[in-house]
Amino acid sequence: MFERPASGERAVVVQLDLGQDAIEERLSEVSLLAASAGAVVVAVIGGRRAAPDPALFAGRGKVDEIGQTLRAHEADLVIFNHALSPAQQRNLEHTLECRVVDRTALILDIFALRAKSHEGKLQVELAQLSHLATRLVRGWTHLERQKGGIGLRGPGEKQLETDRRLLGARVKLLKTRLGQLEKQRRTRRRARNRREMLSVSLVGYTNAGKSTLFNALTKAGSYAADQLFATLDTTSRRLYVGSGNNVVISDTVGFIRDLPHALVVAFHATLEETAQADLLLHVVDVASEDREAQIASVNDVLHEIGAASVPQIQVWNKIDLTQAGPAVVQDSYGRIERIFLSARTGEGLDLLRAALAEVAEVARAGSGAGDAAQDSIPSLVTDAGSDPDFAFAPAAGSDLGVG
Repeated sequence: MFERPASGERAVVVQLDLGQDAIEERLSEVSLLAASAGAVVVAVIGGRRAAPDPALFAGRGKVDEIGQTLRAHEADLVIFNHALSPAQQRNLEHTLECRVVDRTALILDIFALRAKSHEGKLQVELAQLSHLATRLVRGWTHLERQKGGIGLRGPGEKQLETDRRLLGARVKLLKTRLGQLEKQRRTRRRARNRREMLSVSLVGYTNAGKSTLFNALTKAGSYAADQLFATLDTTSRRLYVGSGNNVVISDTVGFIRDLPHALVVAFHATLEETAQADLLLHVVDVASEDREAQIASVNDVLHEIGAASVPQIQVWNKIDLTQAGPAVVQDSYGRIERIFLSARTGEGLDLLRAALAEVAEVARAGSGAGDAAQDSIPSLVTDAGSDPDFAFAPAAGSDLGVG
């Protein structure tokens, strides 16, 4: 009989090359994820495989290497920067005799730490339970024992069946409560629409600087830090952009490559705010060498939540870490495609405010905020890293920006 080991904080990270790109960026990202979850990475193990091993994901030889590394560094946790099946996770924990966490569980754990609002906590719990439901079936042997009890289960019901039933009841309750909060959000959205106020949502890869930009524009004082998923709860503020025009700007949760589907489902109500926006400000970390892949990951999530058709302006942030200066890039029709700025230093913020003022003015003058914005805002940019006039060059000795 196998009981799951207790979790620890000294972690060995496993990142296998299965043909993906940007392995170094993925390693850096999972290290930041582990640190955000409170783990101390003591070793990193890599390797190449054509395909995952069905039983152990990494193969017997690599698992033996992981075990030796665990003992050498006195570590008590293994983090796979991959999605593991329930059987693979169980087999790995049985072989290594320590807790094994995959990428999905790691991100869910960080979300659980970061959630502050009542709705955010409900959404995270729903995502965790949805993930746990896939781990109940033959995940742990102790769940197959029959237990007695009055009022909890029928005759001969196994612990596994009880857990599944209680989990299903909790999921149903959470969905009901989130549905009520979603109705309240729709009511507030209708009130904004009646005032014909332009709705703008900040989106982008996690740690791209969305919250820092939000604070720079609105003076909201939202939490911003140089860590992944610093902000989970959506925050909205009214922003005056001049000429009697106001917009409602919202800061949303950051996206990440391979974002767990359970999170997308659980945060559907919150992310719907993005899909209903008149304009998206897609914040990009200009100092990241992996920015093109990050842009693609964000656009993939936008497509999944039904926001791919929402007009978008890319805001290339953190120019203070590069040799780029404040600038506006327009297409051949004069429509704004990109704005280069630094939310931390304030360089280029006037260009963004001017762009928002122009869009808001056209929206107010038109027949409706949504239709006018569609005509005045540039179309979706997918090849953001192809500008021949922009060269990546980090400033020497610079610290990473926050957000």
